[in-house]
Amino acid sequence: MEIEIEIVPLGDRAILVSFGDEISERIHRKIQQFVGSFENQRVYGVVECVPAYTTVAIYYMPSKISYKKLTEKVEDIYFSSKGTTHVESVVYKIPVYYGGETGPDLSFVAEYNQISEEDVIQIHSSQEYLIYMMGFVPGFPYLGGLSKKIAAPRLEVPRPKTAAGSVGIGGEQTGVYPAEVPSGWRIIGITPLQLFDIKKDPPSLLSSGSYVKFFPVDYEEFLHIKADEHYKVETYKKEGE
Repeated sequence: MEIEIEIVPLGDRAILVSFGDEISERIHRKIQQFVGSFENQRVYGVVECVPAYTTVAIYYMPSKISYKKLTEKVEDIYFSSKGTTHVESVVYKIPVYYGGETGPDLSFVAEYNQISEEDVIQIHSSQEYLIYMMGFVPGFPYLGGLSKKIAAPRLEVPRPKTAAGSVGIGGEQTGVYPAEVPSGWRIIGITPLQLFDIKKDPPSLLSSGSYVKFFPVDYEEFLHIKADEHYKVETYKKEGE
């Protein structure tokens, strides 16, 4: 079925381009395709594009481009980009030390789903998770694709502090925290990687449209990677694209 977009104002310096209300990889690919084509056009007066699950917010300077002109440009680029082949997706391999003091909720997730802790780790690390969008805090990836076999309810009372690198499950979502923040998710492990560093260009390791593949490491490997300033994150091309 063909996707039709809807464009509405978002305040006086942005517009919201909606691709419907279905959260799916199909819609996400359409958004990625559009954003890639739009950014390649380098439209005068546009500040940035911010993709989300089903929308793209486009911020602009009214003194340089009018609302009417921008919406016309968006429609032209959208319809001309329909047949464009999307960019190949990259999968980032993220090491995780599961359980222990830095994964205090692993046992809860296992008991809640009536499986072993080893099963939780195996299921969680076997999936390639699509990054639908970035947000919440800089560098935080919103991941899709968590198995219902390891879904778990959020904490009744959120923790005031969750360590940077913590890997958690909240409902049917999973994610990894790039900074120390409060969290109501069930924390099952931690990665030694620094996902966001303002001194780097780009500052965020991950980006919307890519994938994450977690893999388990023991505590010695965790410490070794954390201490290695030159550790290179492994990547590979997403199969079937």
